[in-house]
Amino acid sequence: MRGDWIRKAPPGIRVARGYQRSWLKSDLAAGAALSAALIPAGMAYAEASGLPAVTGLYASVVPLLVYAVFSPSRVLIVGPDSSLAPMIAAAVLPLAAGDPGRAVALAGVLSILIGAILITGRLFRLGFVTGLLSKPIRVGYLNGIALTVIVSQLPRLLGFSVPYGSLSERVAATAGAVLRGETNTTALVFGAGVVAVVVLCRFLSWRLPGLLLAVIASTAITAAWNLTAVQPTVGALPSGFPAPALQGVAADDVLALIGPAAGIALIAFADTSVLAKSLASRQGARVNGDQEMGALGIANAASGFFGGFPVSGSASRTPIAIDAGARSPLSGVVAAVLVTLFMALAPQVTAFLPASTLAAVVIIAAVSIIDVRTLVRLVRMSRTETALLVATFLGVAFVGVLEGIVIAIALSLVAFIRQAWDPYRTELAGLEDVPGYHDLSRHPEGQRVPGLVIARFDAPLFFANGAVFTEHIRNLVARAPGPVRCVIVASEAITGLDTTALDDLVELDDELAKRGISLVFAEMKGPIKDRLIKFGVSSRFGPDHFFPTVTNAVRSYKRAYGL
Repeated sequence: MRGDWIRKAPPGIRVARGYQRSWLKSDLAAGAALSAALIPAGMAYAEASGLPAVTGLYASVVPLLVYAVFSPSRVLIVGPDSSLAPMIAAAVLPLAAGDPGRAVALAGVLSILIGAILITGRLFRLGFVTGLLSKPIRVGYLNGIALTVIVSQLPRLLGFSVPYGSLSERVAATAGAVLRGETNTTALVFGAGVVAVVVLCRFLSWRLPGLLLAVIASTAITAAWNLTAVQPTVGALPSGFPAPALQGVAADDVLALIGPAAGIALIAFADTSVLAKSLASRQGARVNGDQEMGALGIANAASGFFGGFPVSGSASRTPIAIDAGARSPLSGVVAAVLVTLFMALAPQVTAFLPASTLAAVVIIAAVSIIDVRTLVRLVRMSRTETALLVATFLGVAFVGVLEGIVIAIALSLVAFIRQAWDPYRTELAGLEDVPGYHDLSRHPEGQRVPGLVIARFDAPLFFANGAVFTEHIRNLVARAPGPVRCVIVASEAITGLDTTALDDLVELDDELAKRGISLVFAEMKGPIKDRLIKFGVSSRFGPDHFFPTVTNAVRSYKRAYGL
């Protein structure tokens, strides 16, 4: 019984029971290094989401503690992320109407809804839904997000603010402010300095925490020279620990957030799933996607309940923990504890942290997710996938972040349906001294069997392509060099069949039978034969209509006609 309890316990509990003392030093060091990145990044992504900086720390602490218990991944850091920030802002700020407290409450409800959606997905084993987002669409989406984030943070980097609006409206407002001379030189110098320090540290032969050095330096200089009056700063953090902040949210607000929550849940899980699988492959392990979905859902629900906002797996902070030697989820717990101590013991420090410093942090993160290489590669390889990437990018950047998610999913479905609707199809023929039957369009020297058409159709048969399949057969029969007595369908690639396609198939069989042509199938999979029986057409397509291989079917035809 005790062994069964251990096997059924959350992954973090099982790791804790098998924890090795030799891991402790590495996990403590990794947690310390991670906390140094969590503090500036959390505050920066909170402000990029249109929320108070402290909520970013809440969203860094609570999910890490929860994820350490429920995640199947040994070392995966969850928290605020640049890819989610514009989506959170787009969902929350229009409803908040300029009230920071209401924005926090709405962001909390949004996070709880995302948690509920992901937990429901876990219960129904919907981890496969990330397959809706192909790589071109994910790259287009992330590039659009990067542009949106950069444009949203430029005013803060330059030391002024502009009203929330679309990308083009923000670009116009930012350009107008610059032309009117509203740029704060001090803020710009600090922001540019942060970028320079981070970039320089990346090129040095020895590893330095450039982000941490830049944040500490800008805070120290602002405090030493008393520059709080000449540039915007983050301000002191409120004292206290994460606590519920869901007051004032009405039922109408919840309903308005359900759609955005579904889109953000899909993106958050897609990002986290890709990261988890990448880490697991390095370790020669496998990750349960459904379990990962449930853990992320619980982390988001907890974040929303305790004053945070939506989170996902972090592709920038996870490597920090790994490089610092993290061996288990304890590294995330240590980081969360250290961040909590910072909030309790030094909340006044952020009063000297320039807002432009955090803007620079967000811009650096946004630039890091831009992927031009994939676009260039796709231009050379596939016009269709290039069009999908560009359309998704334009949708996210110029139509709207949340609308862009819908566009991305819709494009994914359209691309899938188009491929299934218009699959590769051909005629097969024999080749001299080569076993089997081969694509006649690729081997025009192929030899047809007199009176026989061998057709191949590389897709499941369903409502959208049943007519395409039957038209393919008709065309092959019409183009045959002589009278046709039999059509063999090479069915190995036909992995599905619905009732609409079955009706098309029956109609084709009737049409061919009237012309004295028999329709048979080779290499049809057992489940498809079972569906034919279930649909009540087993008497029409009896055992003599099915052959294990194309070669067997051709041999039977030749025997029947004395060839």
